[in-house]
Amino acid sequence: MTQAATRTVHRACHLCEAICGLEIEIENDAILHIRGDKNDPLSRGHICPKAVALKDIHEDPDRLRKPMLRDGADWRECEWDEAFDTTVSRLSTIAQRHGDNAVGIYMGNPSVHNWGIMTHSYHFFRHFRTRNRFSATSVDQLPHHVACHAMYGHQFLIPIPDIDHTDCFLMLGANPMASNGSLMTVPDFRNRIRALQARGGRLIVIDPRRTETAKIADEHHFIRPGTDALLLFALLQVLFSERQADAGEHAGYTVGLDLLHDAISAFTPENVAAATGIDAATIRRLAHTIADAPGAACYGRMGLSTQIFGSLCQWALQLLNLVTGNLDRRGGVVLTHAAIGMAGPWDKRPGHFAAWKSRVRGLPEFAGELPVAALAEEIMTPGDGQVRALATVAGNPVLSTPNGRQLDEALSSLDFMVSFDFYLNETTRHADVILPPTSPLEHDHYDLVFHQLAVHNTARYSPAVFSRKPEALHDWEIFNALARRVVGESATGSDELPAPTVLLEQGLGVGPYGKRRAPDSPLDLDKLSSHRSGVDLGPLRGGSLRARLSTDDRKIHAAPDFLVADLARLRATITQDPPTGHELRLIGRRHIRSNNSWMHNYARLVKGKDRCSLLVHPSDLEAHAMRSGDLAEIHSRSGCLTVKVEASEDLMPGVVSLPHGWGHDRTGSRLSIATRHPGVCVNDLTDETFLDELSGNAALNGVPVSIRRVAAAAD
Repeated sequence: MTQAATRTVHRACHLCEAICGLEIEIENDAILHIRGDKNDPLSRGHICPKAVALKDIHEDPDRLRKPMLRDGADWRECEWDEAFDTTVSRLSTIAQRHGDNAVGIYMGNPSVHNWGIMTHSYHFFRHFRTRNRFSATSVDQLPHHVACHAMYGHQFLIPIPDIDHTDCFLMLGANPMASNGSLMTVPDFRNRIRALQARGGRLIVIDPRRTETAKIADEHHFIRPGTDALLLFALLQVLFSERQADAGEHAGYTVGLDLLHDAISAFTPENVAAATGIDAATIRRLAHTIADAPGAACYGRMGLSTQIFGSLCQWALQLLNLVTGNLDRRGGVVLTHAAIGMAGPWDKRPGHFAAWKSRVRGLPEFAGELPVAALAEEIMTPGDGQVRALATVAGNPVLSTPNGRQLDEALSSLDFMVSFDFYLNETTRHADVILPPTSPLEHDHYDLVFHQLAVHNTARYSPAVFSRKPEALHDWEIFNALARRVVGESATGSDELPAPTVLLEQGLGVGPYGKRRAPDSPLDLDKLSSHRSGVDLGPLRGGSLRARLSTDDRKIHAAPDFLVADLARLRATITQDPPTGHELRLIGRRHIRSNNSWMHNYARLVKGKDRCSLLVHPSDLEAHAMRSGDLAEIHSRSGCLTVKVEASEDLMPGVVSLPHGWGHDRTGSRLSIATRHPGVCVNDLTDETFLDELSGNAALNGVPVSIRRVAAAAD
């Protein structure tokens, strides 16, 4: 009898931003166990339930293994050559007939988790000189980039909370206990907060819901959805009026700070208390707590970005860290020192804002992308520049973008659509061609993005766990093959990018730890490969901001004109009455077992209690003559859903919450488990016209809704 071959491989999980280190035990070609890698210097043995789903993804019978070609109302598998020829021919023909902008491109959230897409997708898409480029950035984080670009001159100069050394952590609109951090890669968040509290520090959470993170905080304060900007500028007003606002060591190269005293004078704690739901005394105390702490970090994530004043929120957060002396210093917020792609004036991707606008509504571009809230109308509105063909990459915008039903309808009207995805889901069901890459465990990986956002400097290369099947292609090979067809099969060389490992080696060589700057002990691919658990590059450290400023004058711009001008819109809300009567405000929520819409086809992640319910405060249930378990209709300007309500005192009265990413009830998808747990899609209620007016980012939180009972709970 032949003894089974057992081996243990080390791998980074790239299903979410935490990039936790894993130990995967394999017998022959079967995964036996997936555990946290205790030697990983960033995650330190932590994993969440999603990591185990790597086994399920790899083995999922619903995952596409060969290209799919639409054949009337059905699908058929085809060979790669036929799929490539069809894709290039159709896209090229549409661009030639209708103009460059007739081709649209959408990049989904998982794109930044797959380095083959990061390194090679542009190599193909650059041949289509379209301005109709969209991504999940504008339903997620665009205000972050807008604010940092305006203040520091670069879209990726994003200071990260130094959670391991801070004394006071103010968090708004974020729930890292469920998300593992976002634009702050922070695995093992719970133990990091325990360490903060053990050294006498405090976690303060501001959120309309008592989230999983709020429940471990030292303080939690409810806030009415959409009013965070009022609170943040009230905190700043206290500091300016009491002369506690000071750029400190940054004063010599900060411009515009003197303009802010008058610009924010109306945002006193007394003036904003009624609108925010936080009393004036608490606001003043919070301002003093931040200013007096030896080190404080102010951080806000999706709950701040996805509201109508998202850009003002992110600007105000940067200002709070600046004027309390916590910008670019230990225990405050600092720039990371990643091994590759470290942002600075040498980087040619600083971003640009409003270089052009969308055709129909005039929404501004950022870094070459238009707000995805405009995608449906750009498809459905006739005229020059109408999107007639669309390429989607690793995304499911039907479920993840505002007014998804409208986009669903729009996609059905396209002349041609190609999707780079290994699932036939709610979006890709509209495609004519689907090009599936290898599974996450069949390709190697280096995280190009999240090492740049991590709370500890590390680098980790993960070789493939399994060999790919002979007929399978990696995502980068798919993009290379398509690019070859655009320019002609005979054109190789400069028209074909080398493998990502080659590009990684080049990037490491010119990075801060490479042979140019550290010739005695350079970090290269060989060294990374020999450190199975990753390389520890040290804790976060301050002191690099000035050298990395990318503004034209190499100064911090504290008061960018377009942000200051938008304060007038915010001031107008001070005197507005809060919602009364039957009008409620809708917010989303996340769960540790989900990652947007694509983690619902794995039994271990959807088992147990139904998570897709509408949370409602008991007082609001009583006011609407409902009880927990009733079926209710929830209405917004954009749509109507029927959903079970669930009483929860974790919500602020007047607020209801529905999770993001569900709605697997569309016909035509092939997600056998997800369709048995469909839930409802919150983005059937969100509104493509309800935006942060300045950036165009979708406002998914604070959506006005009403509810009514349609069926009583079963006894």
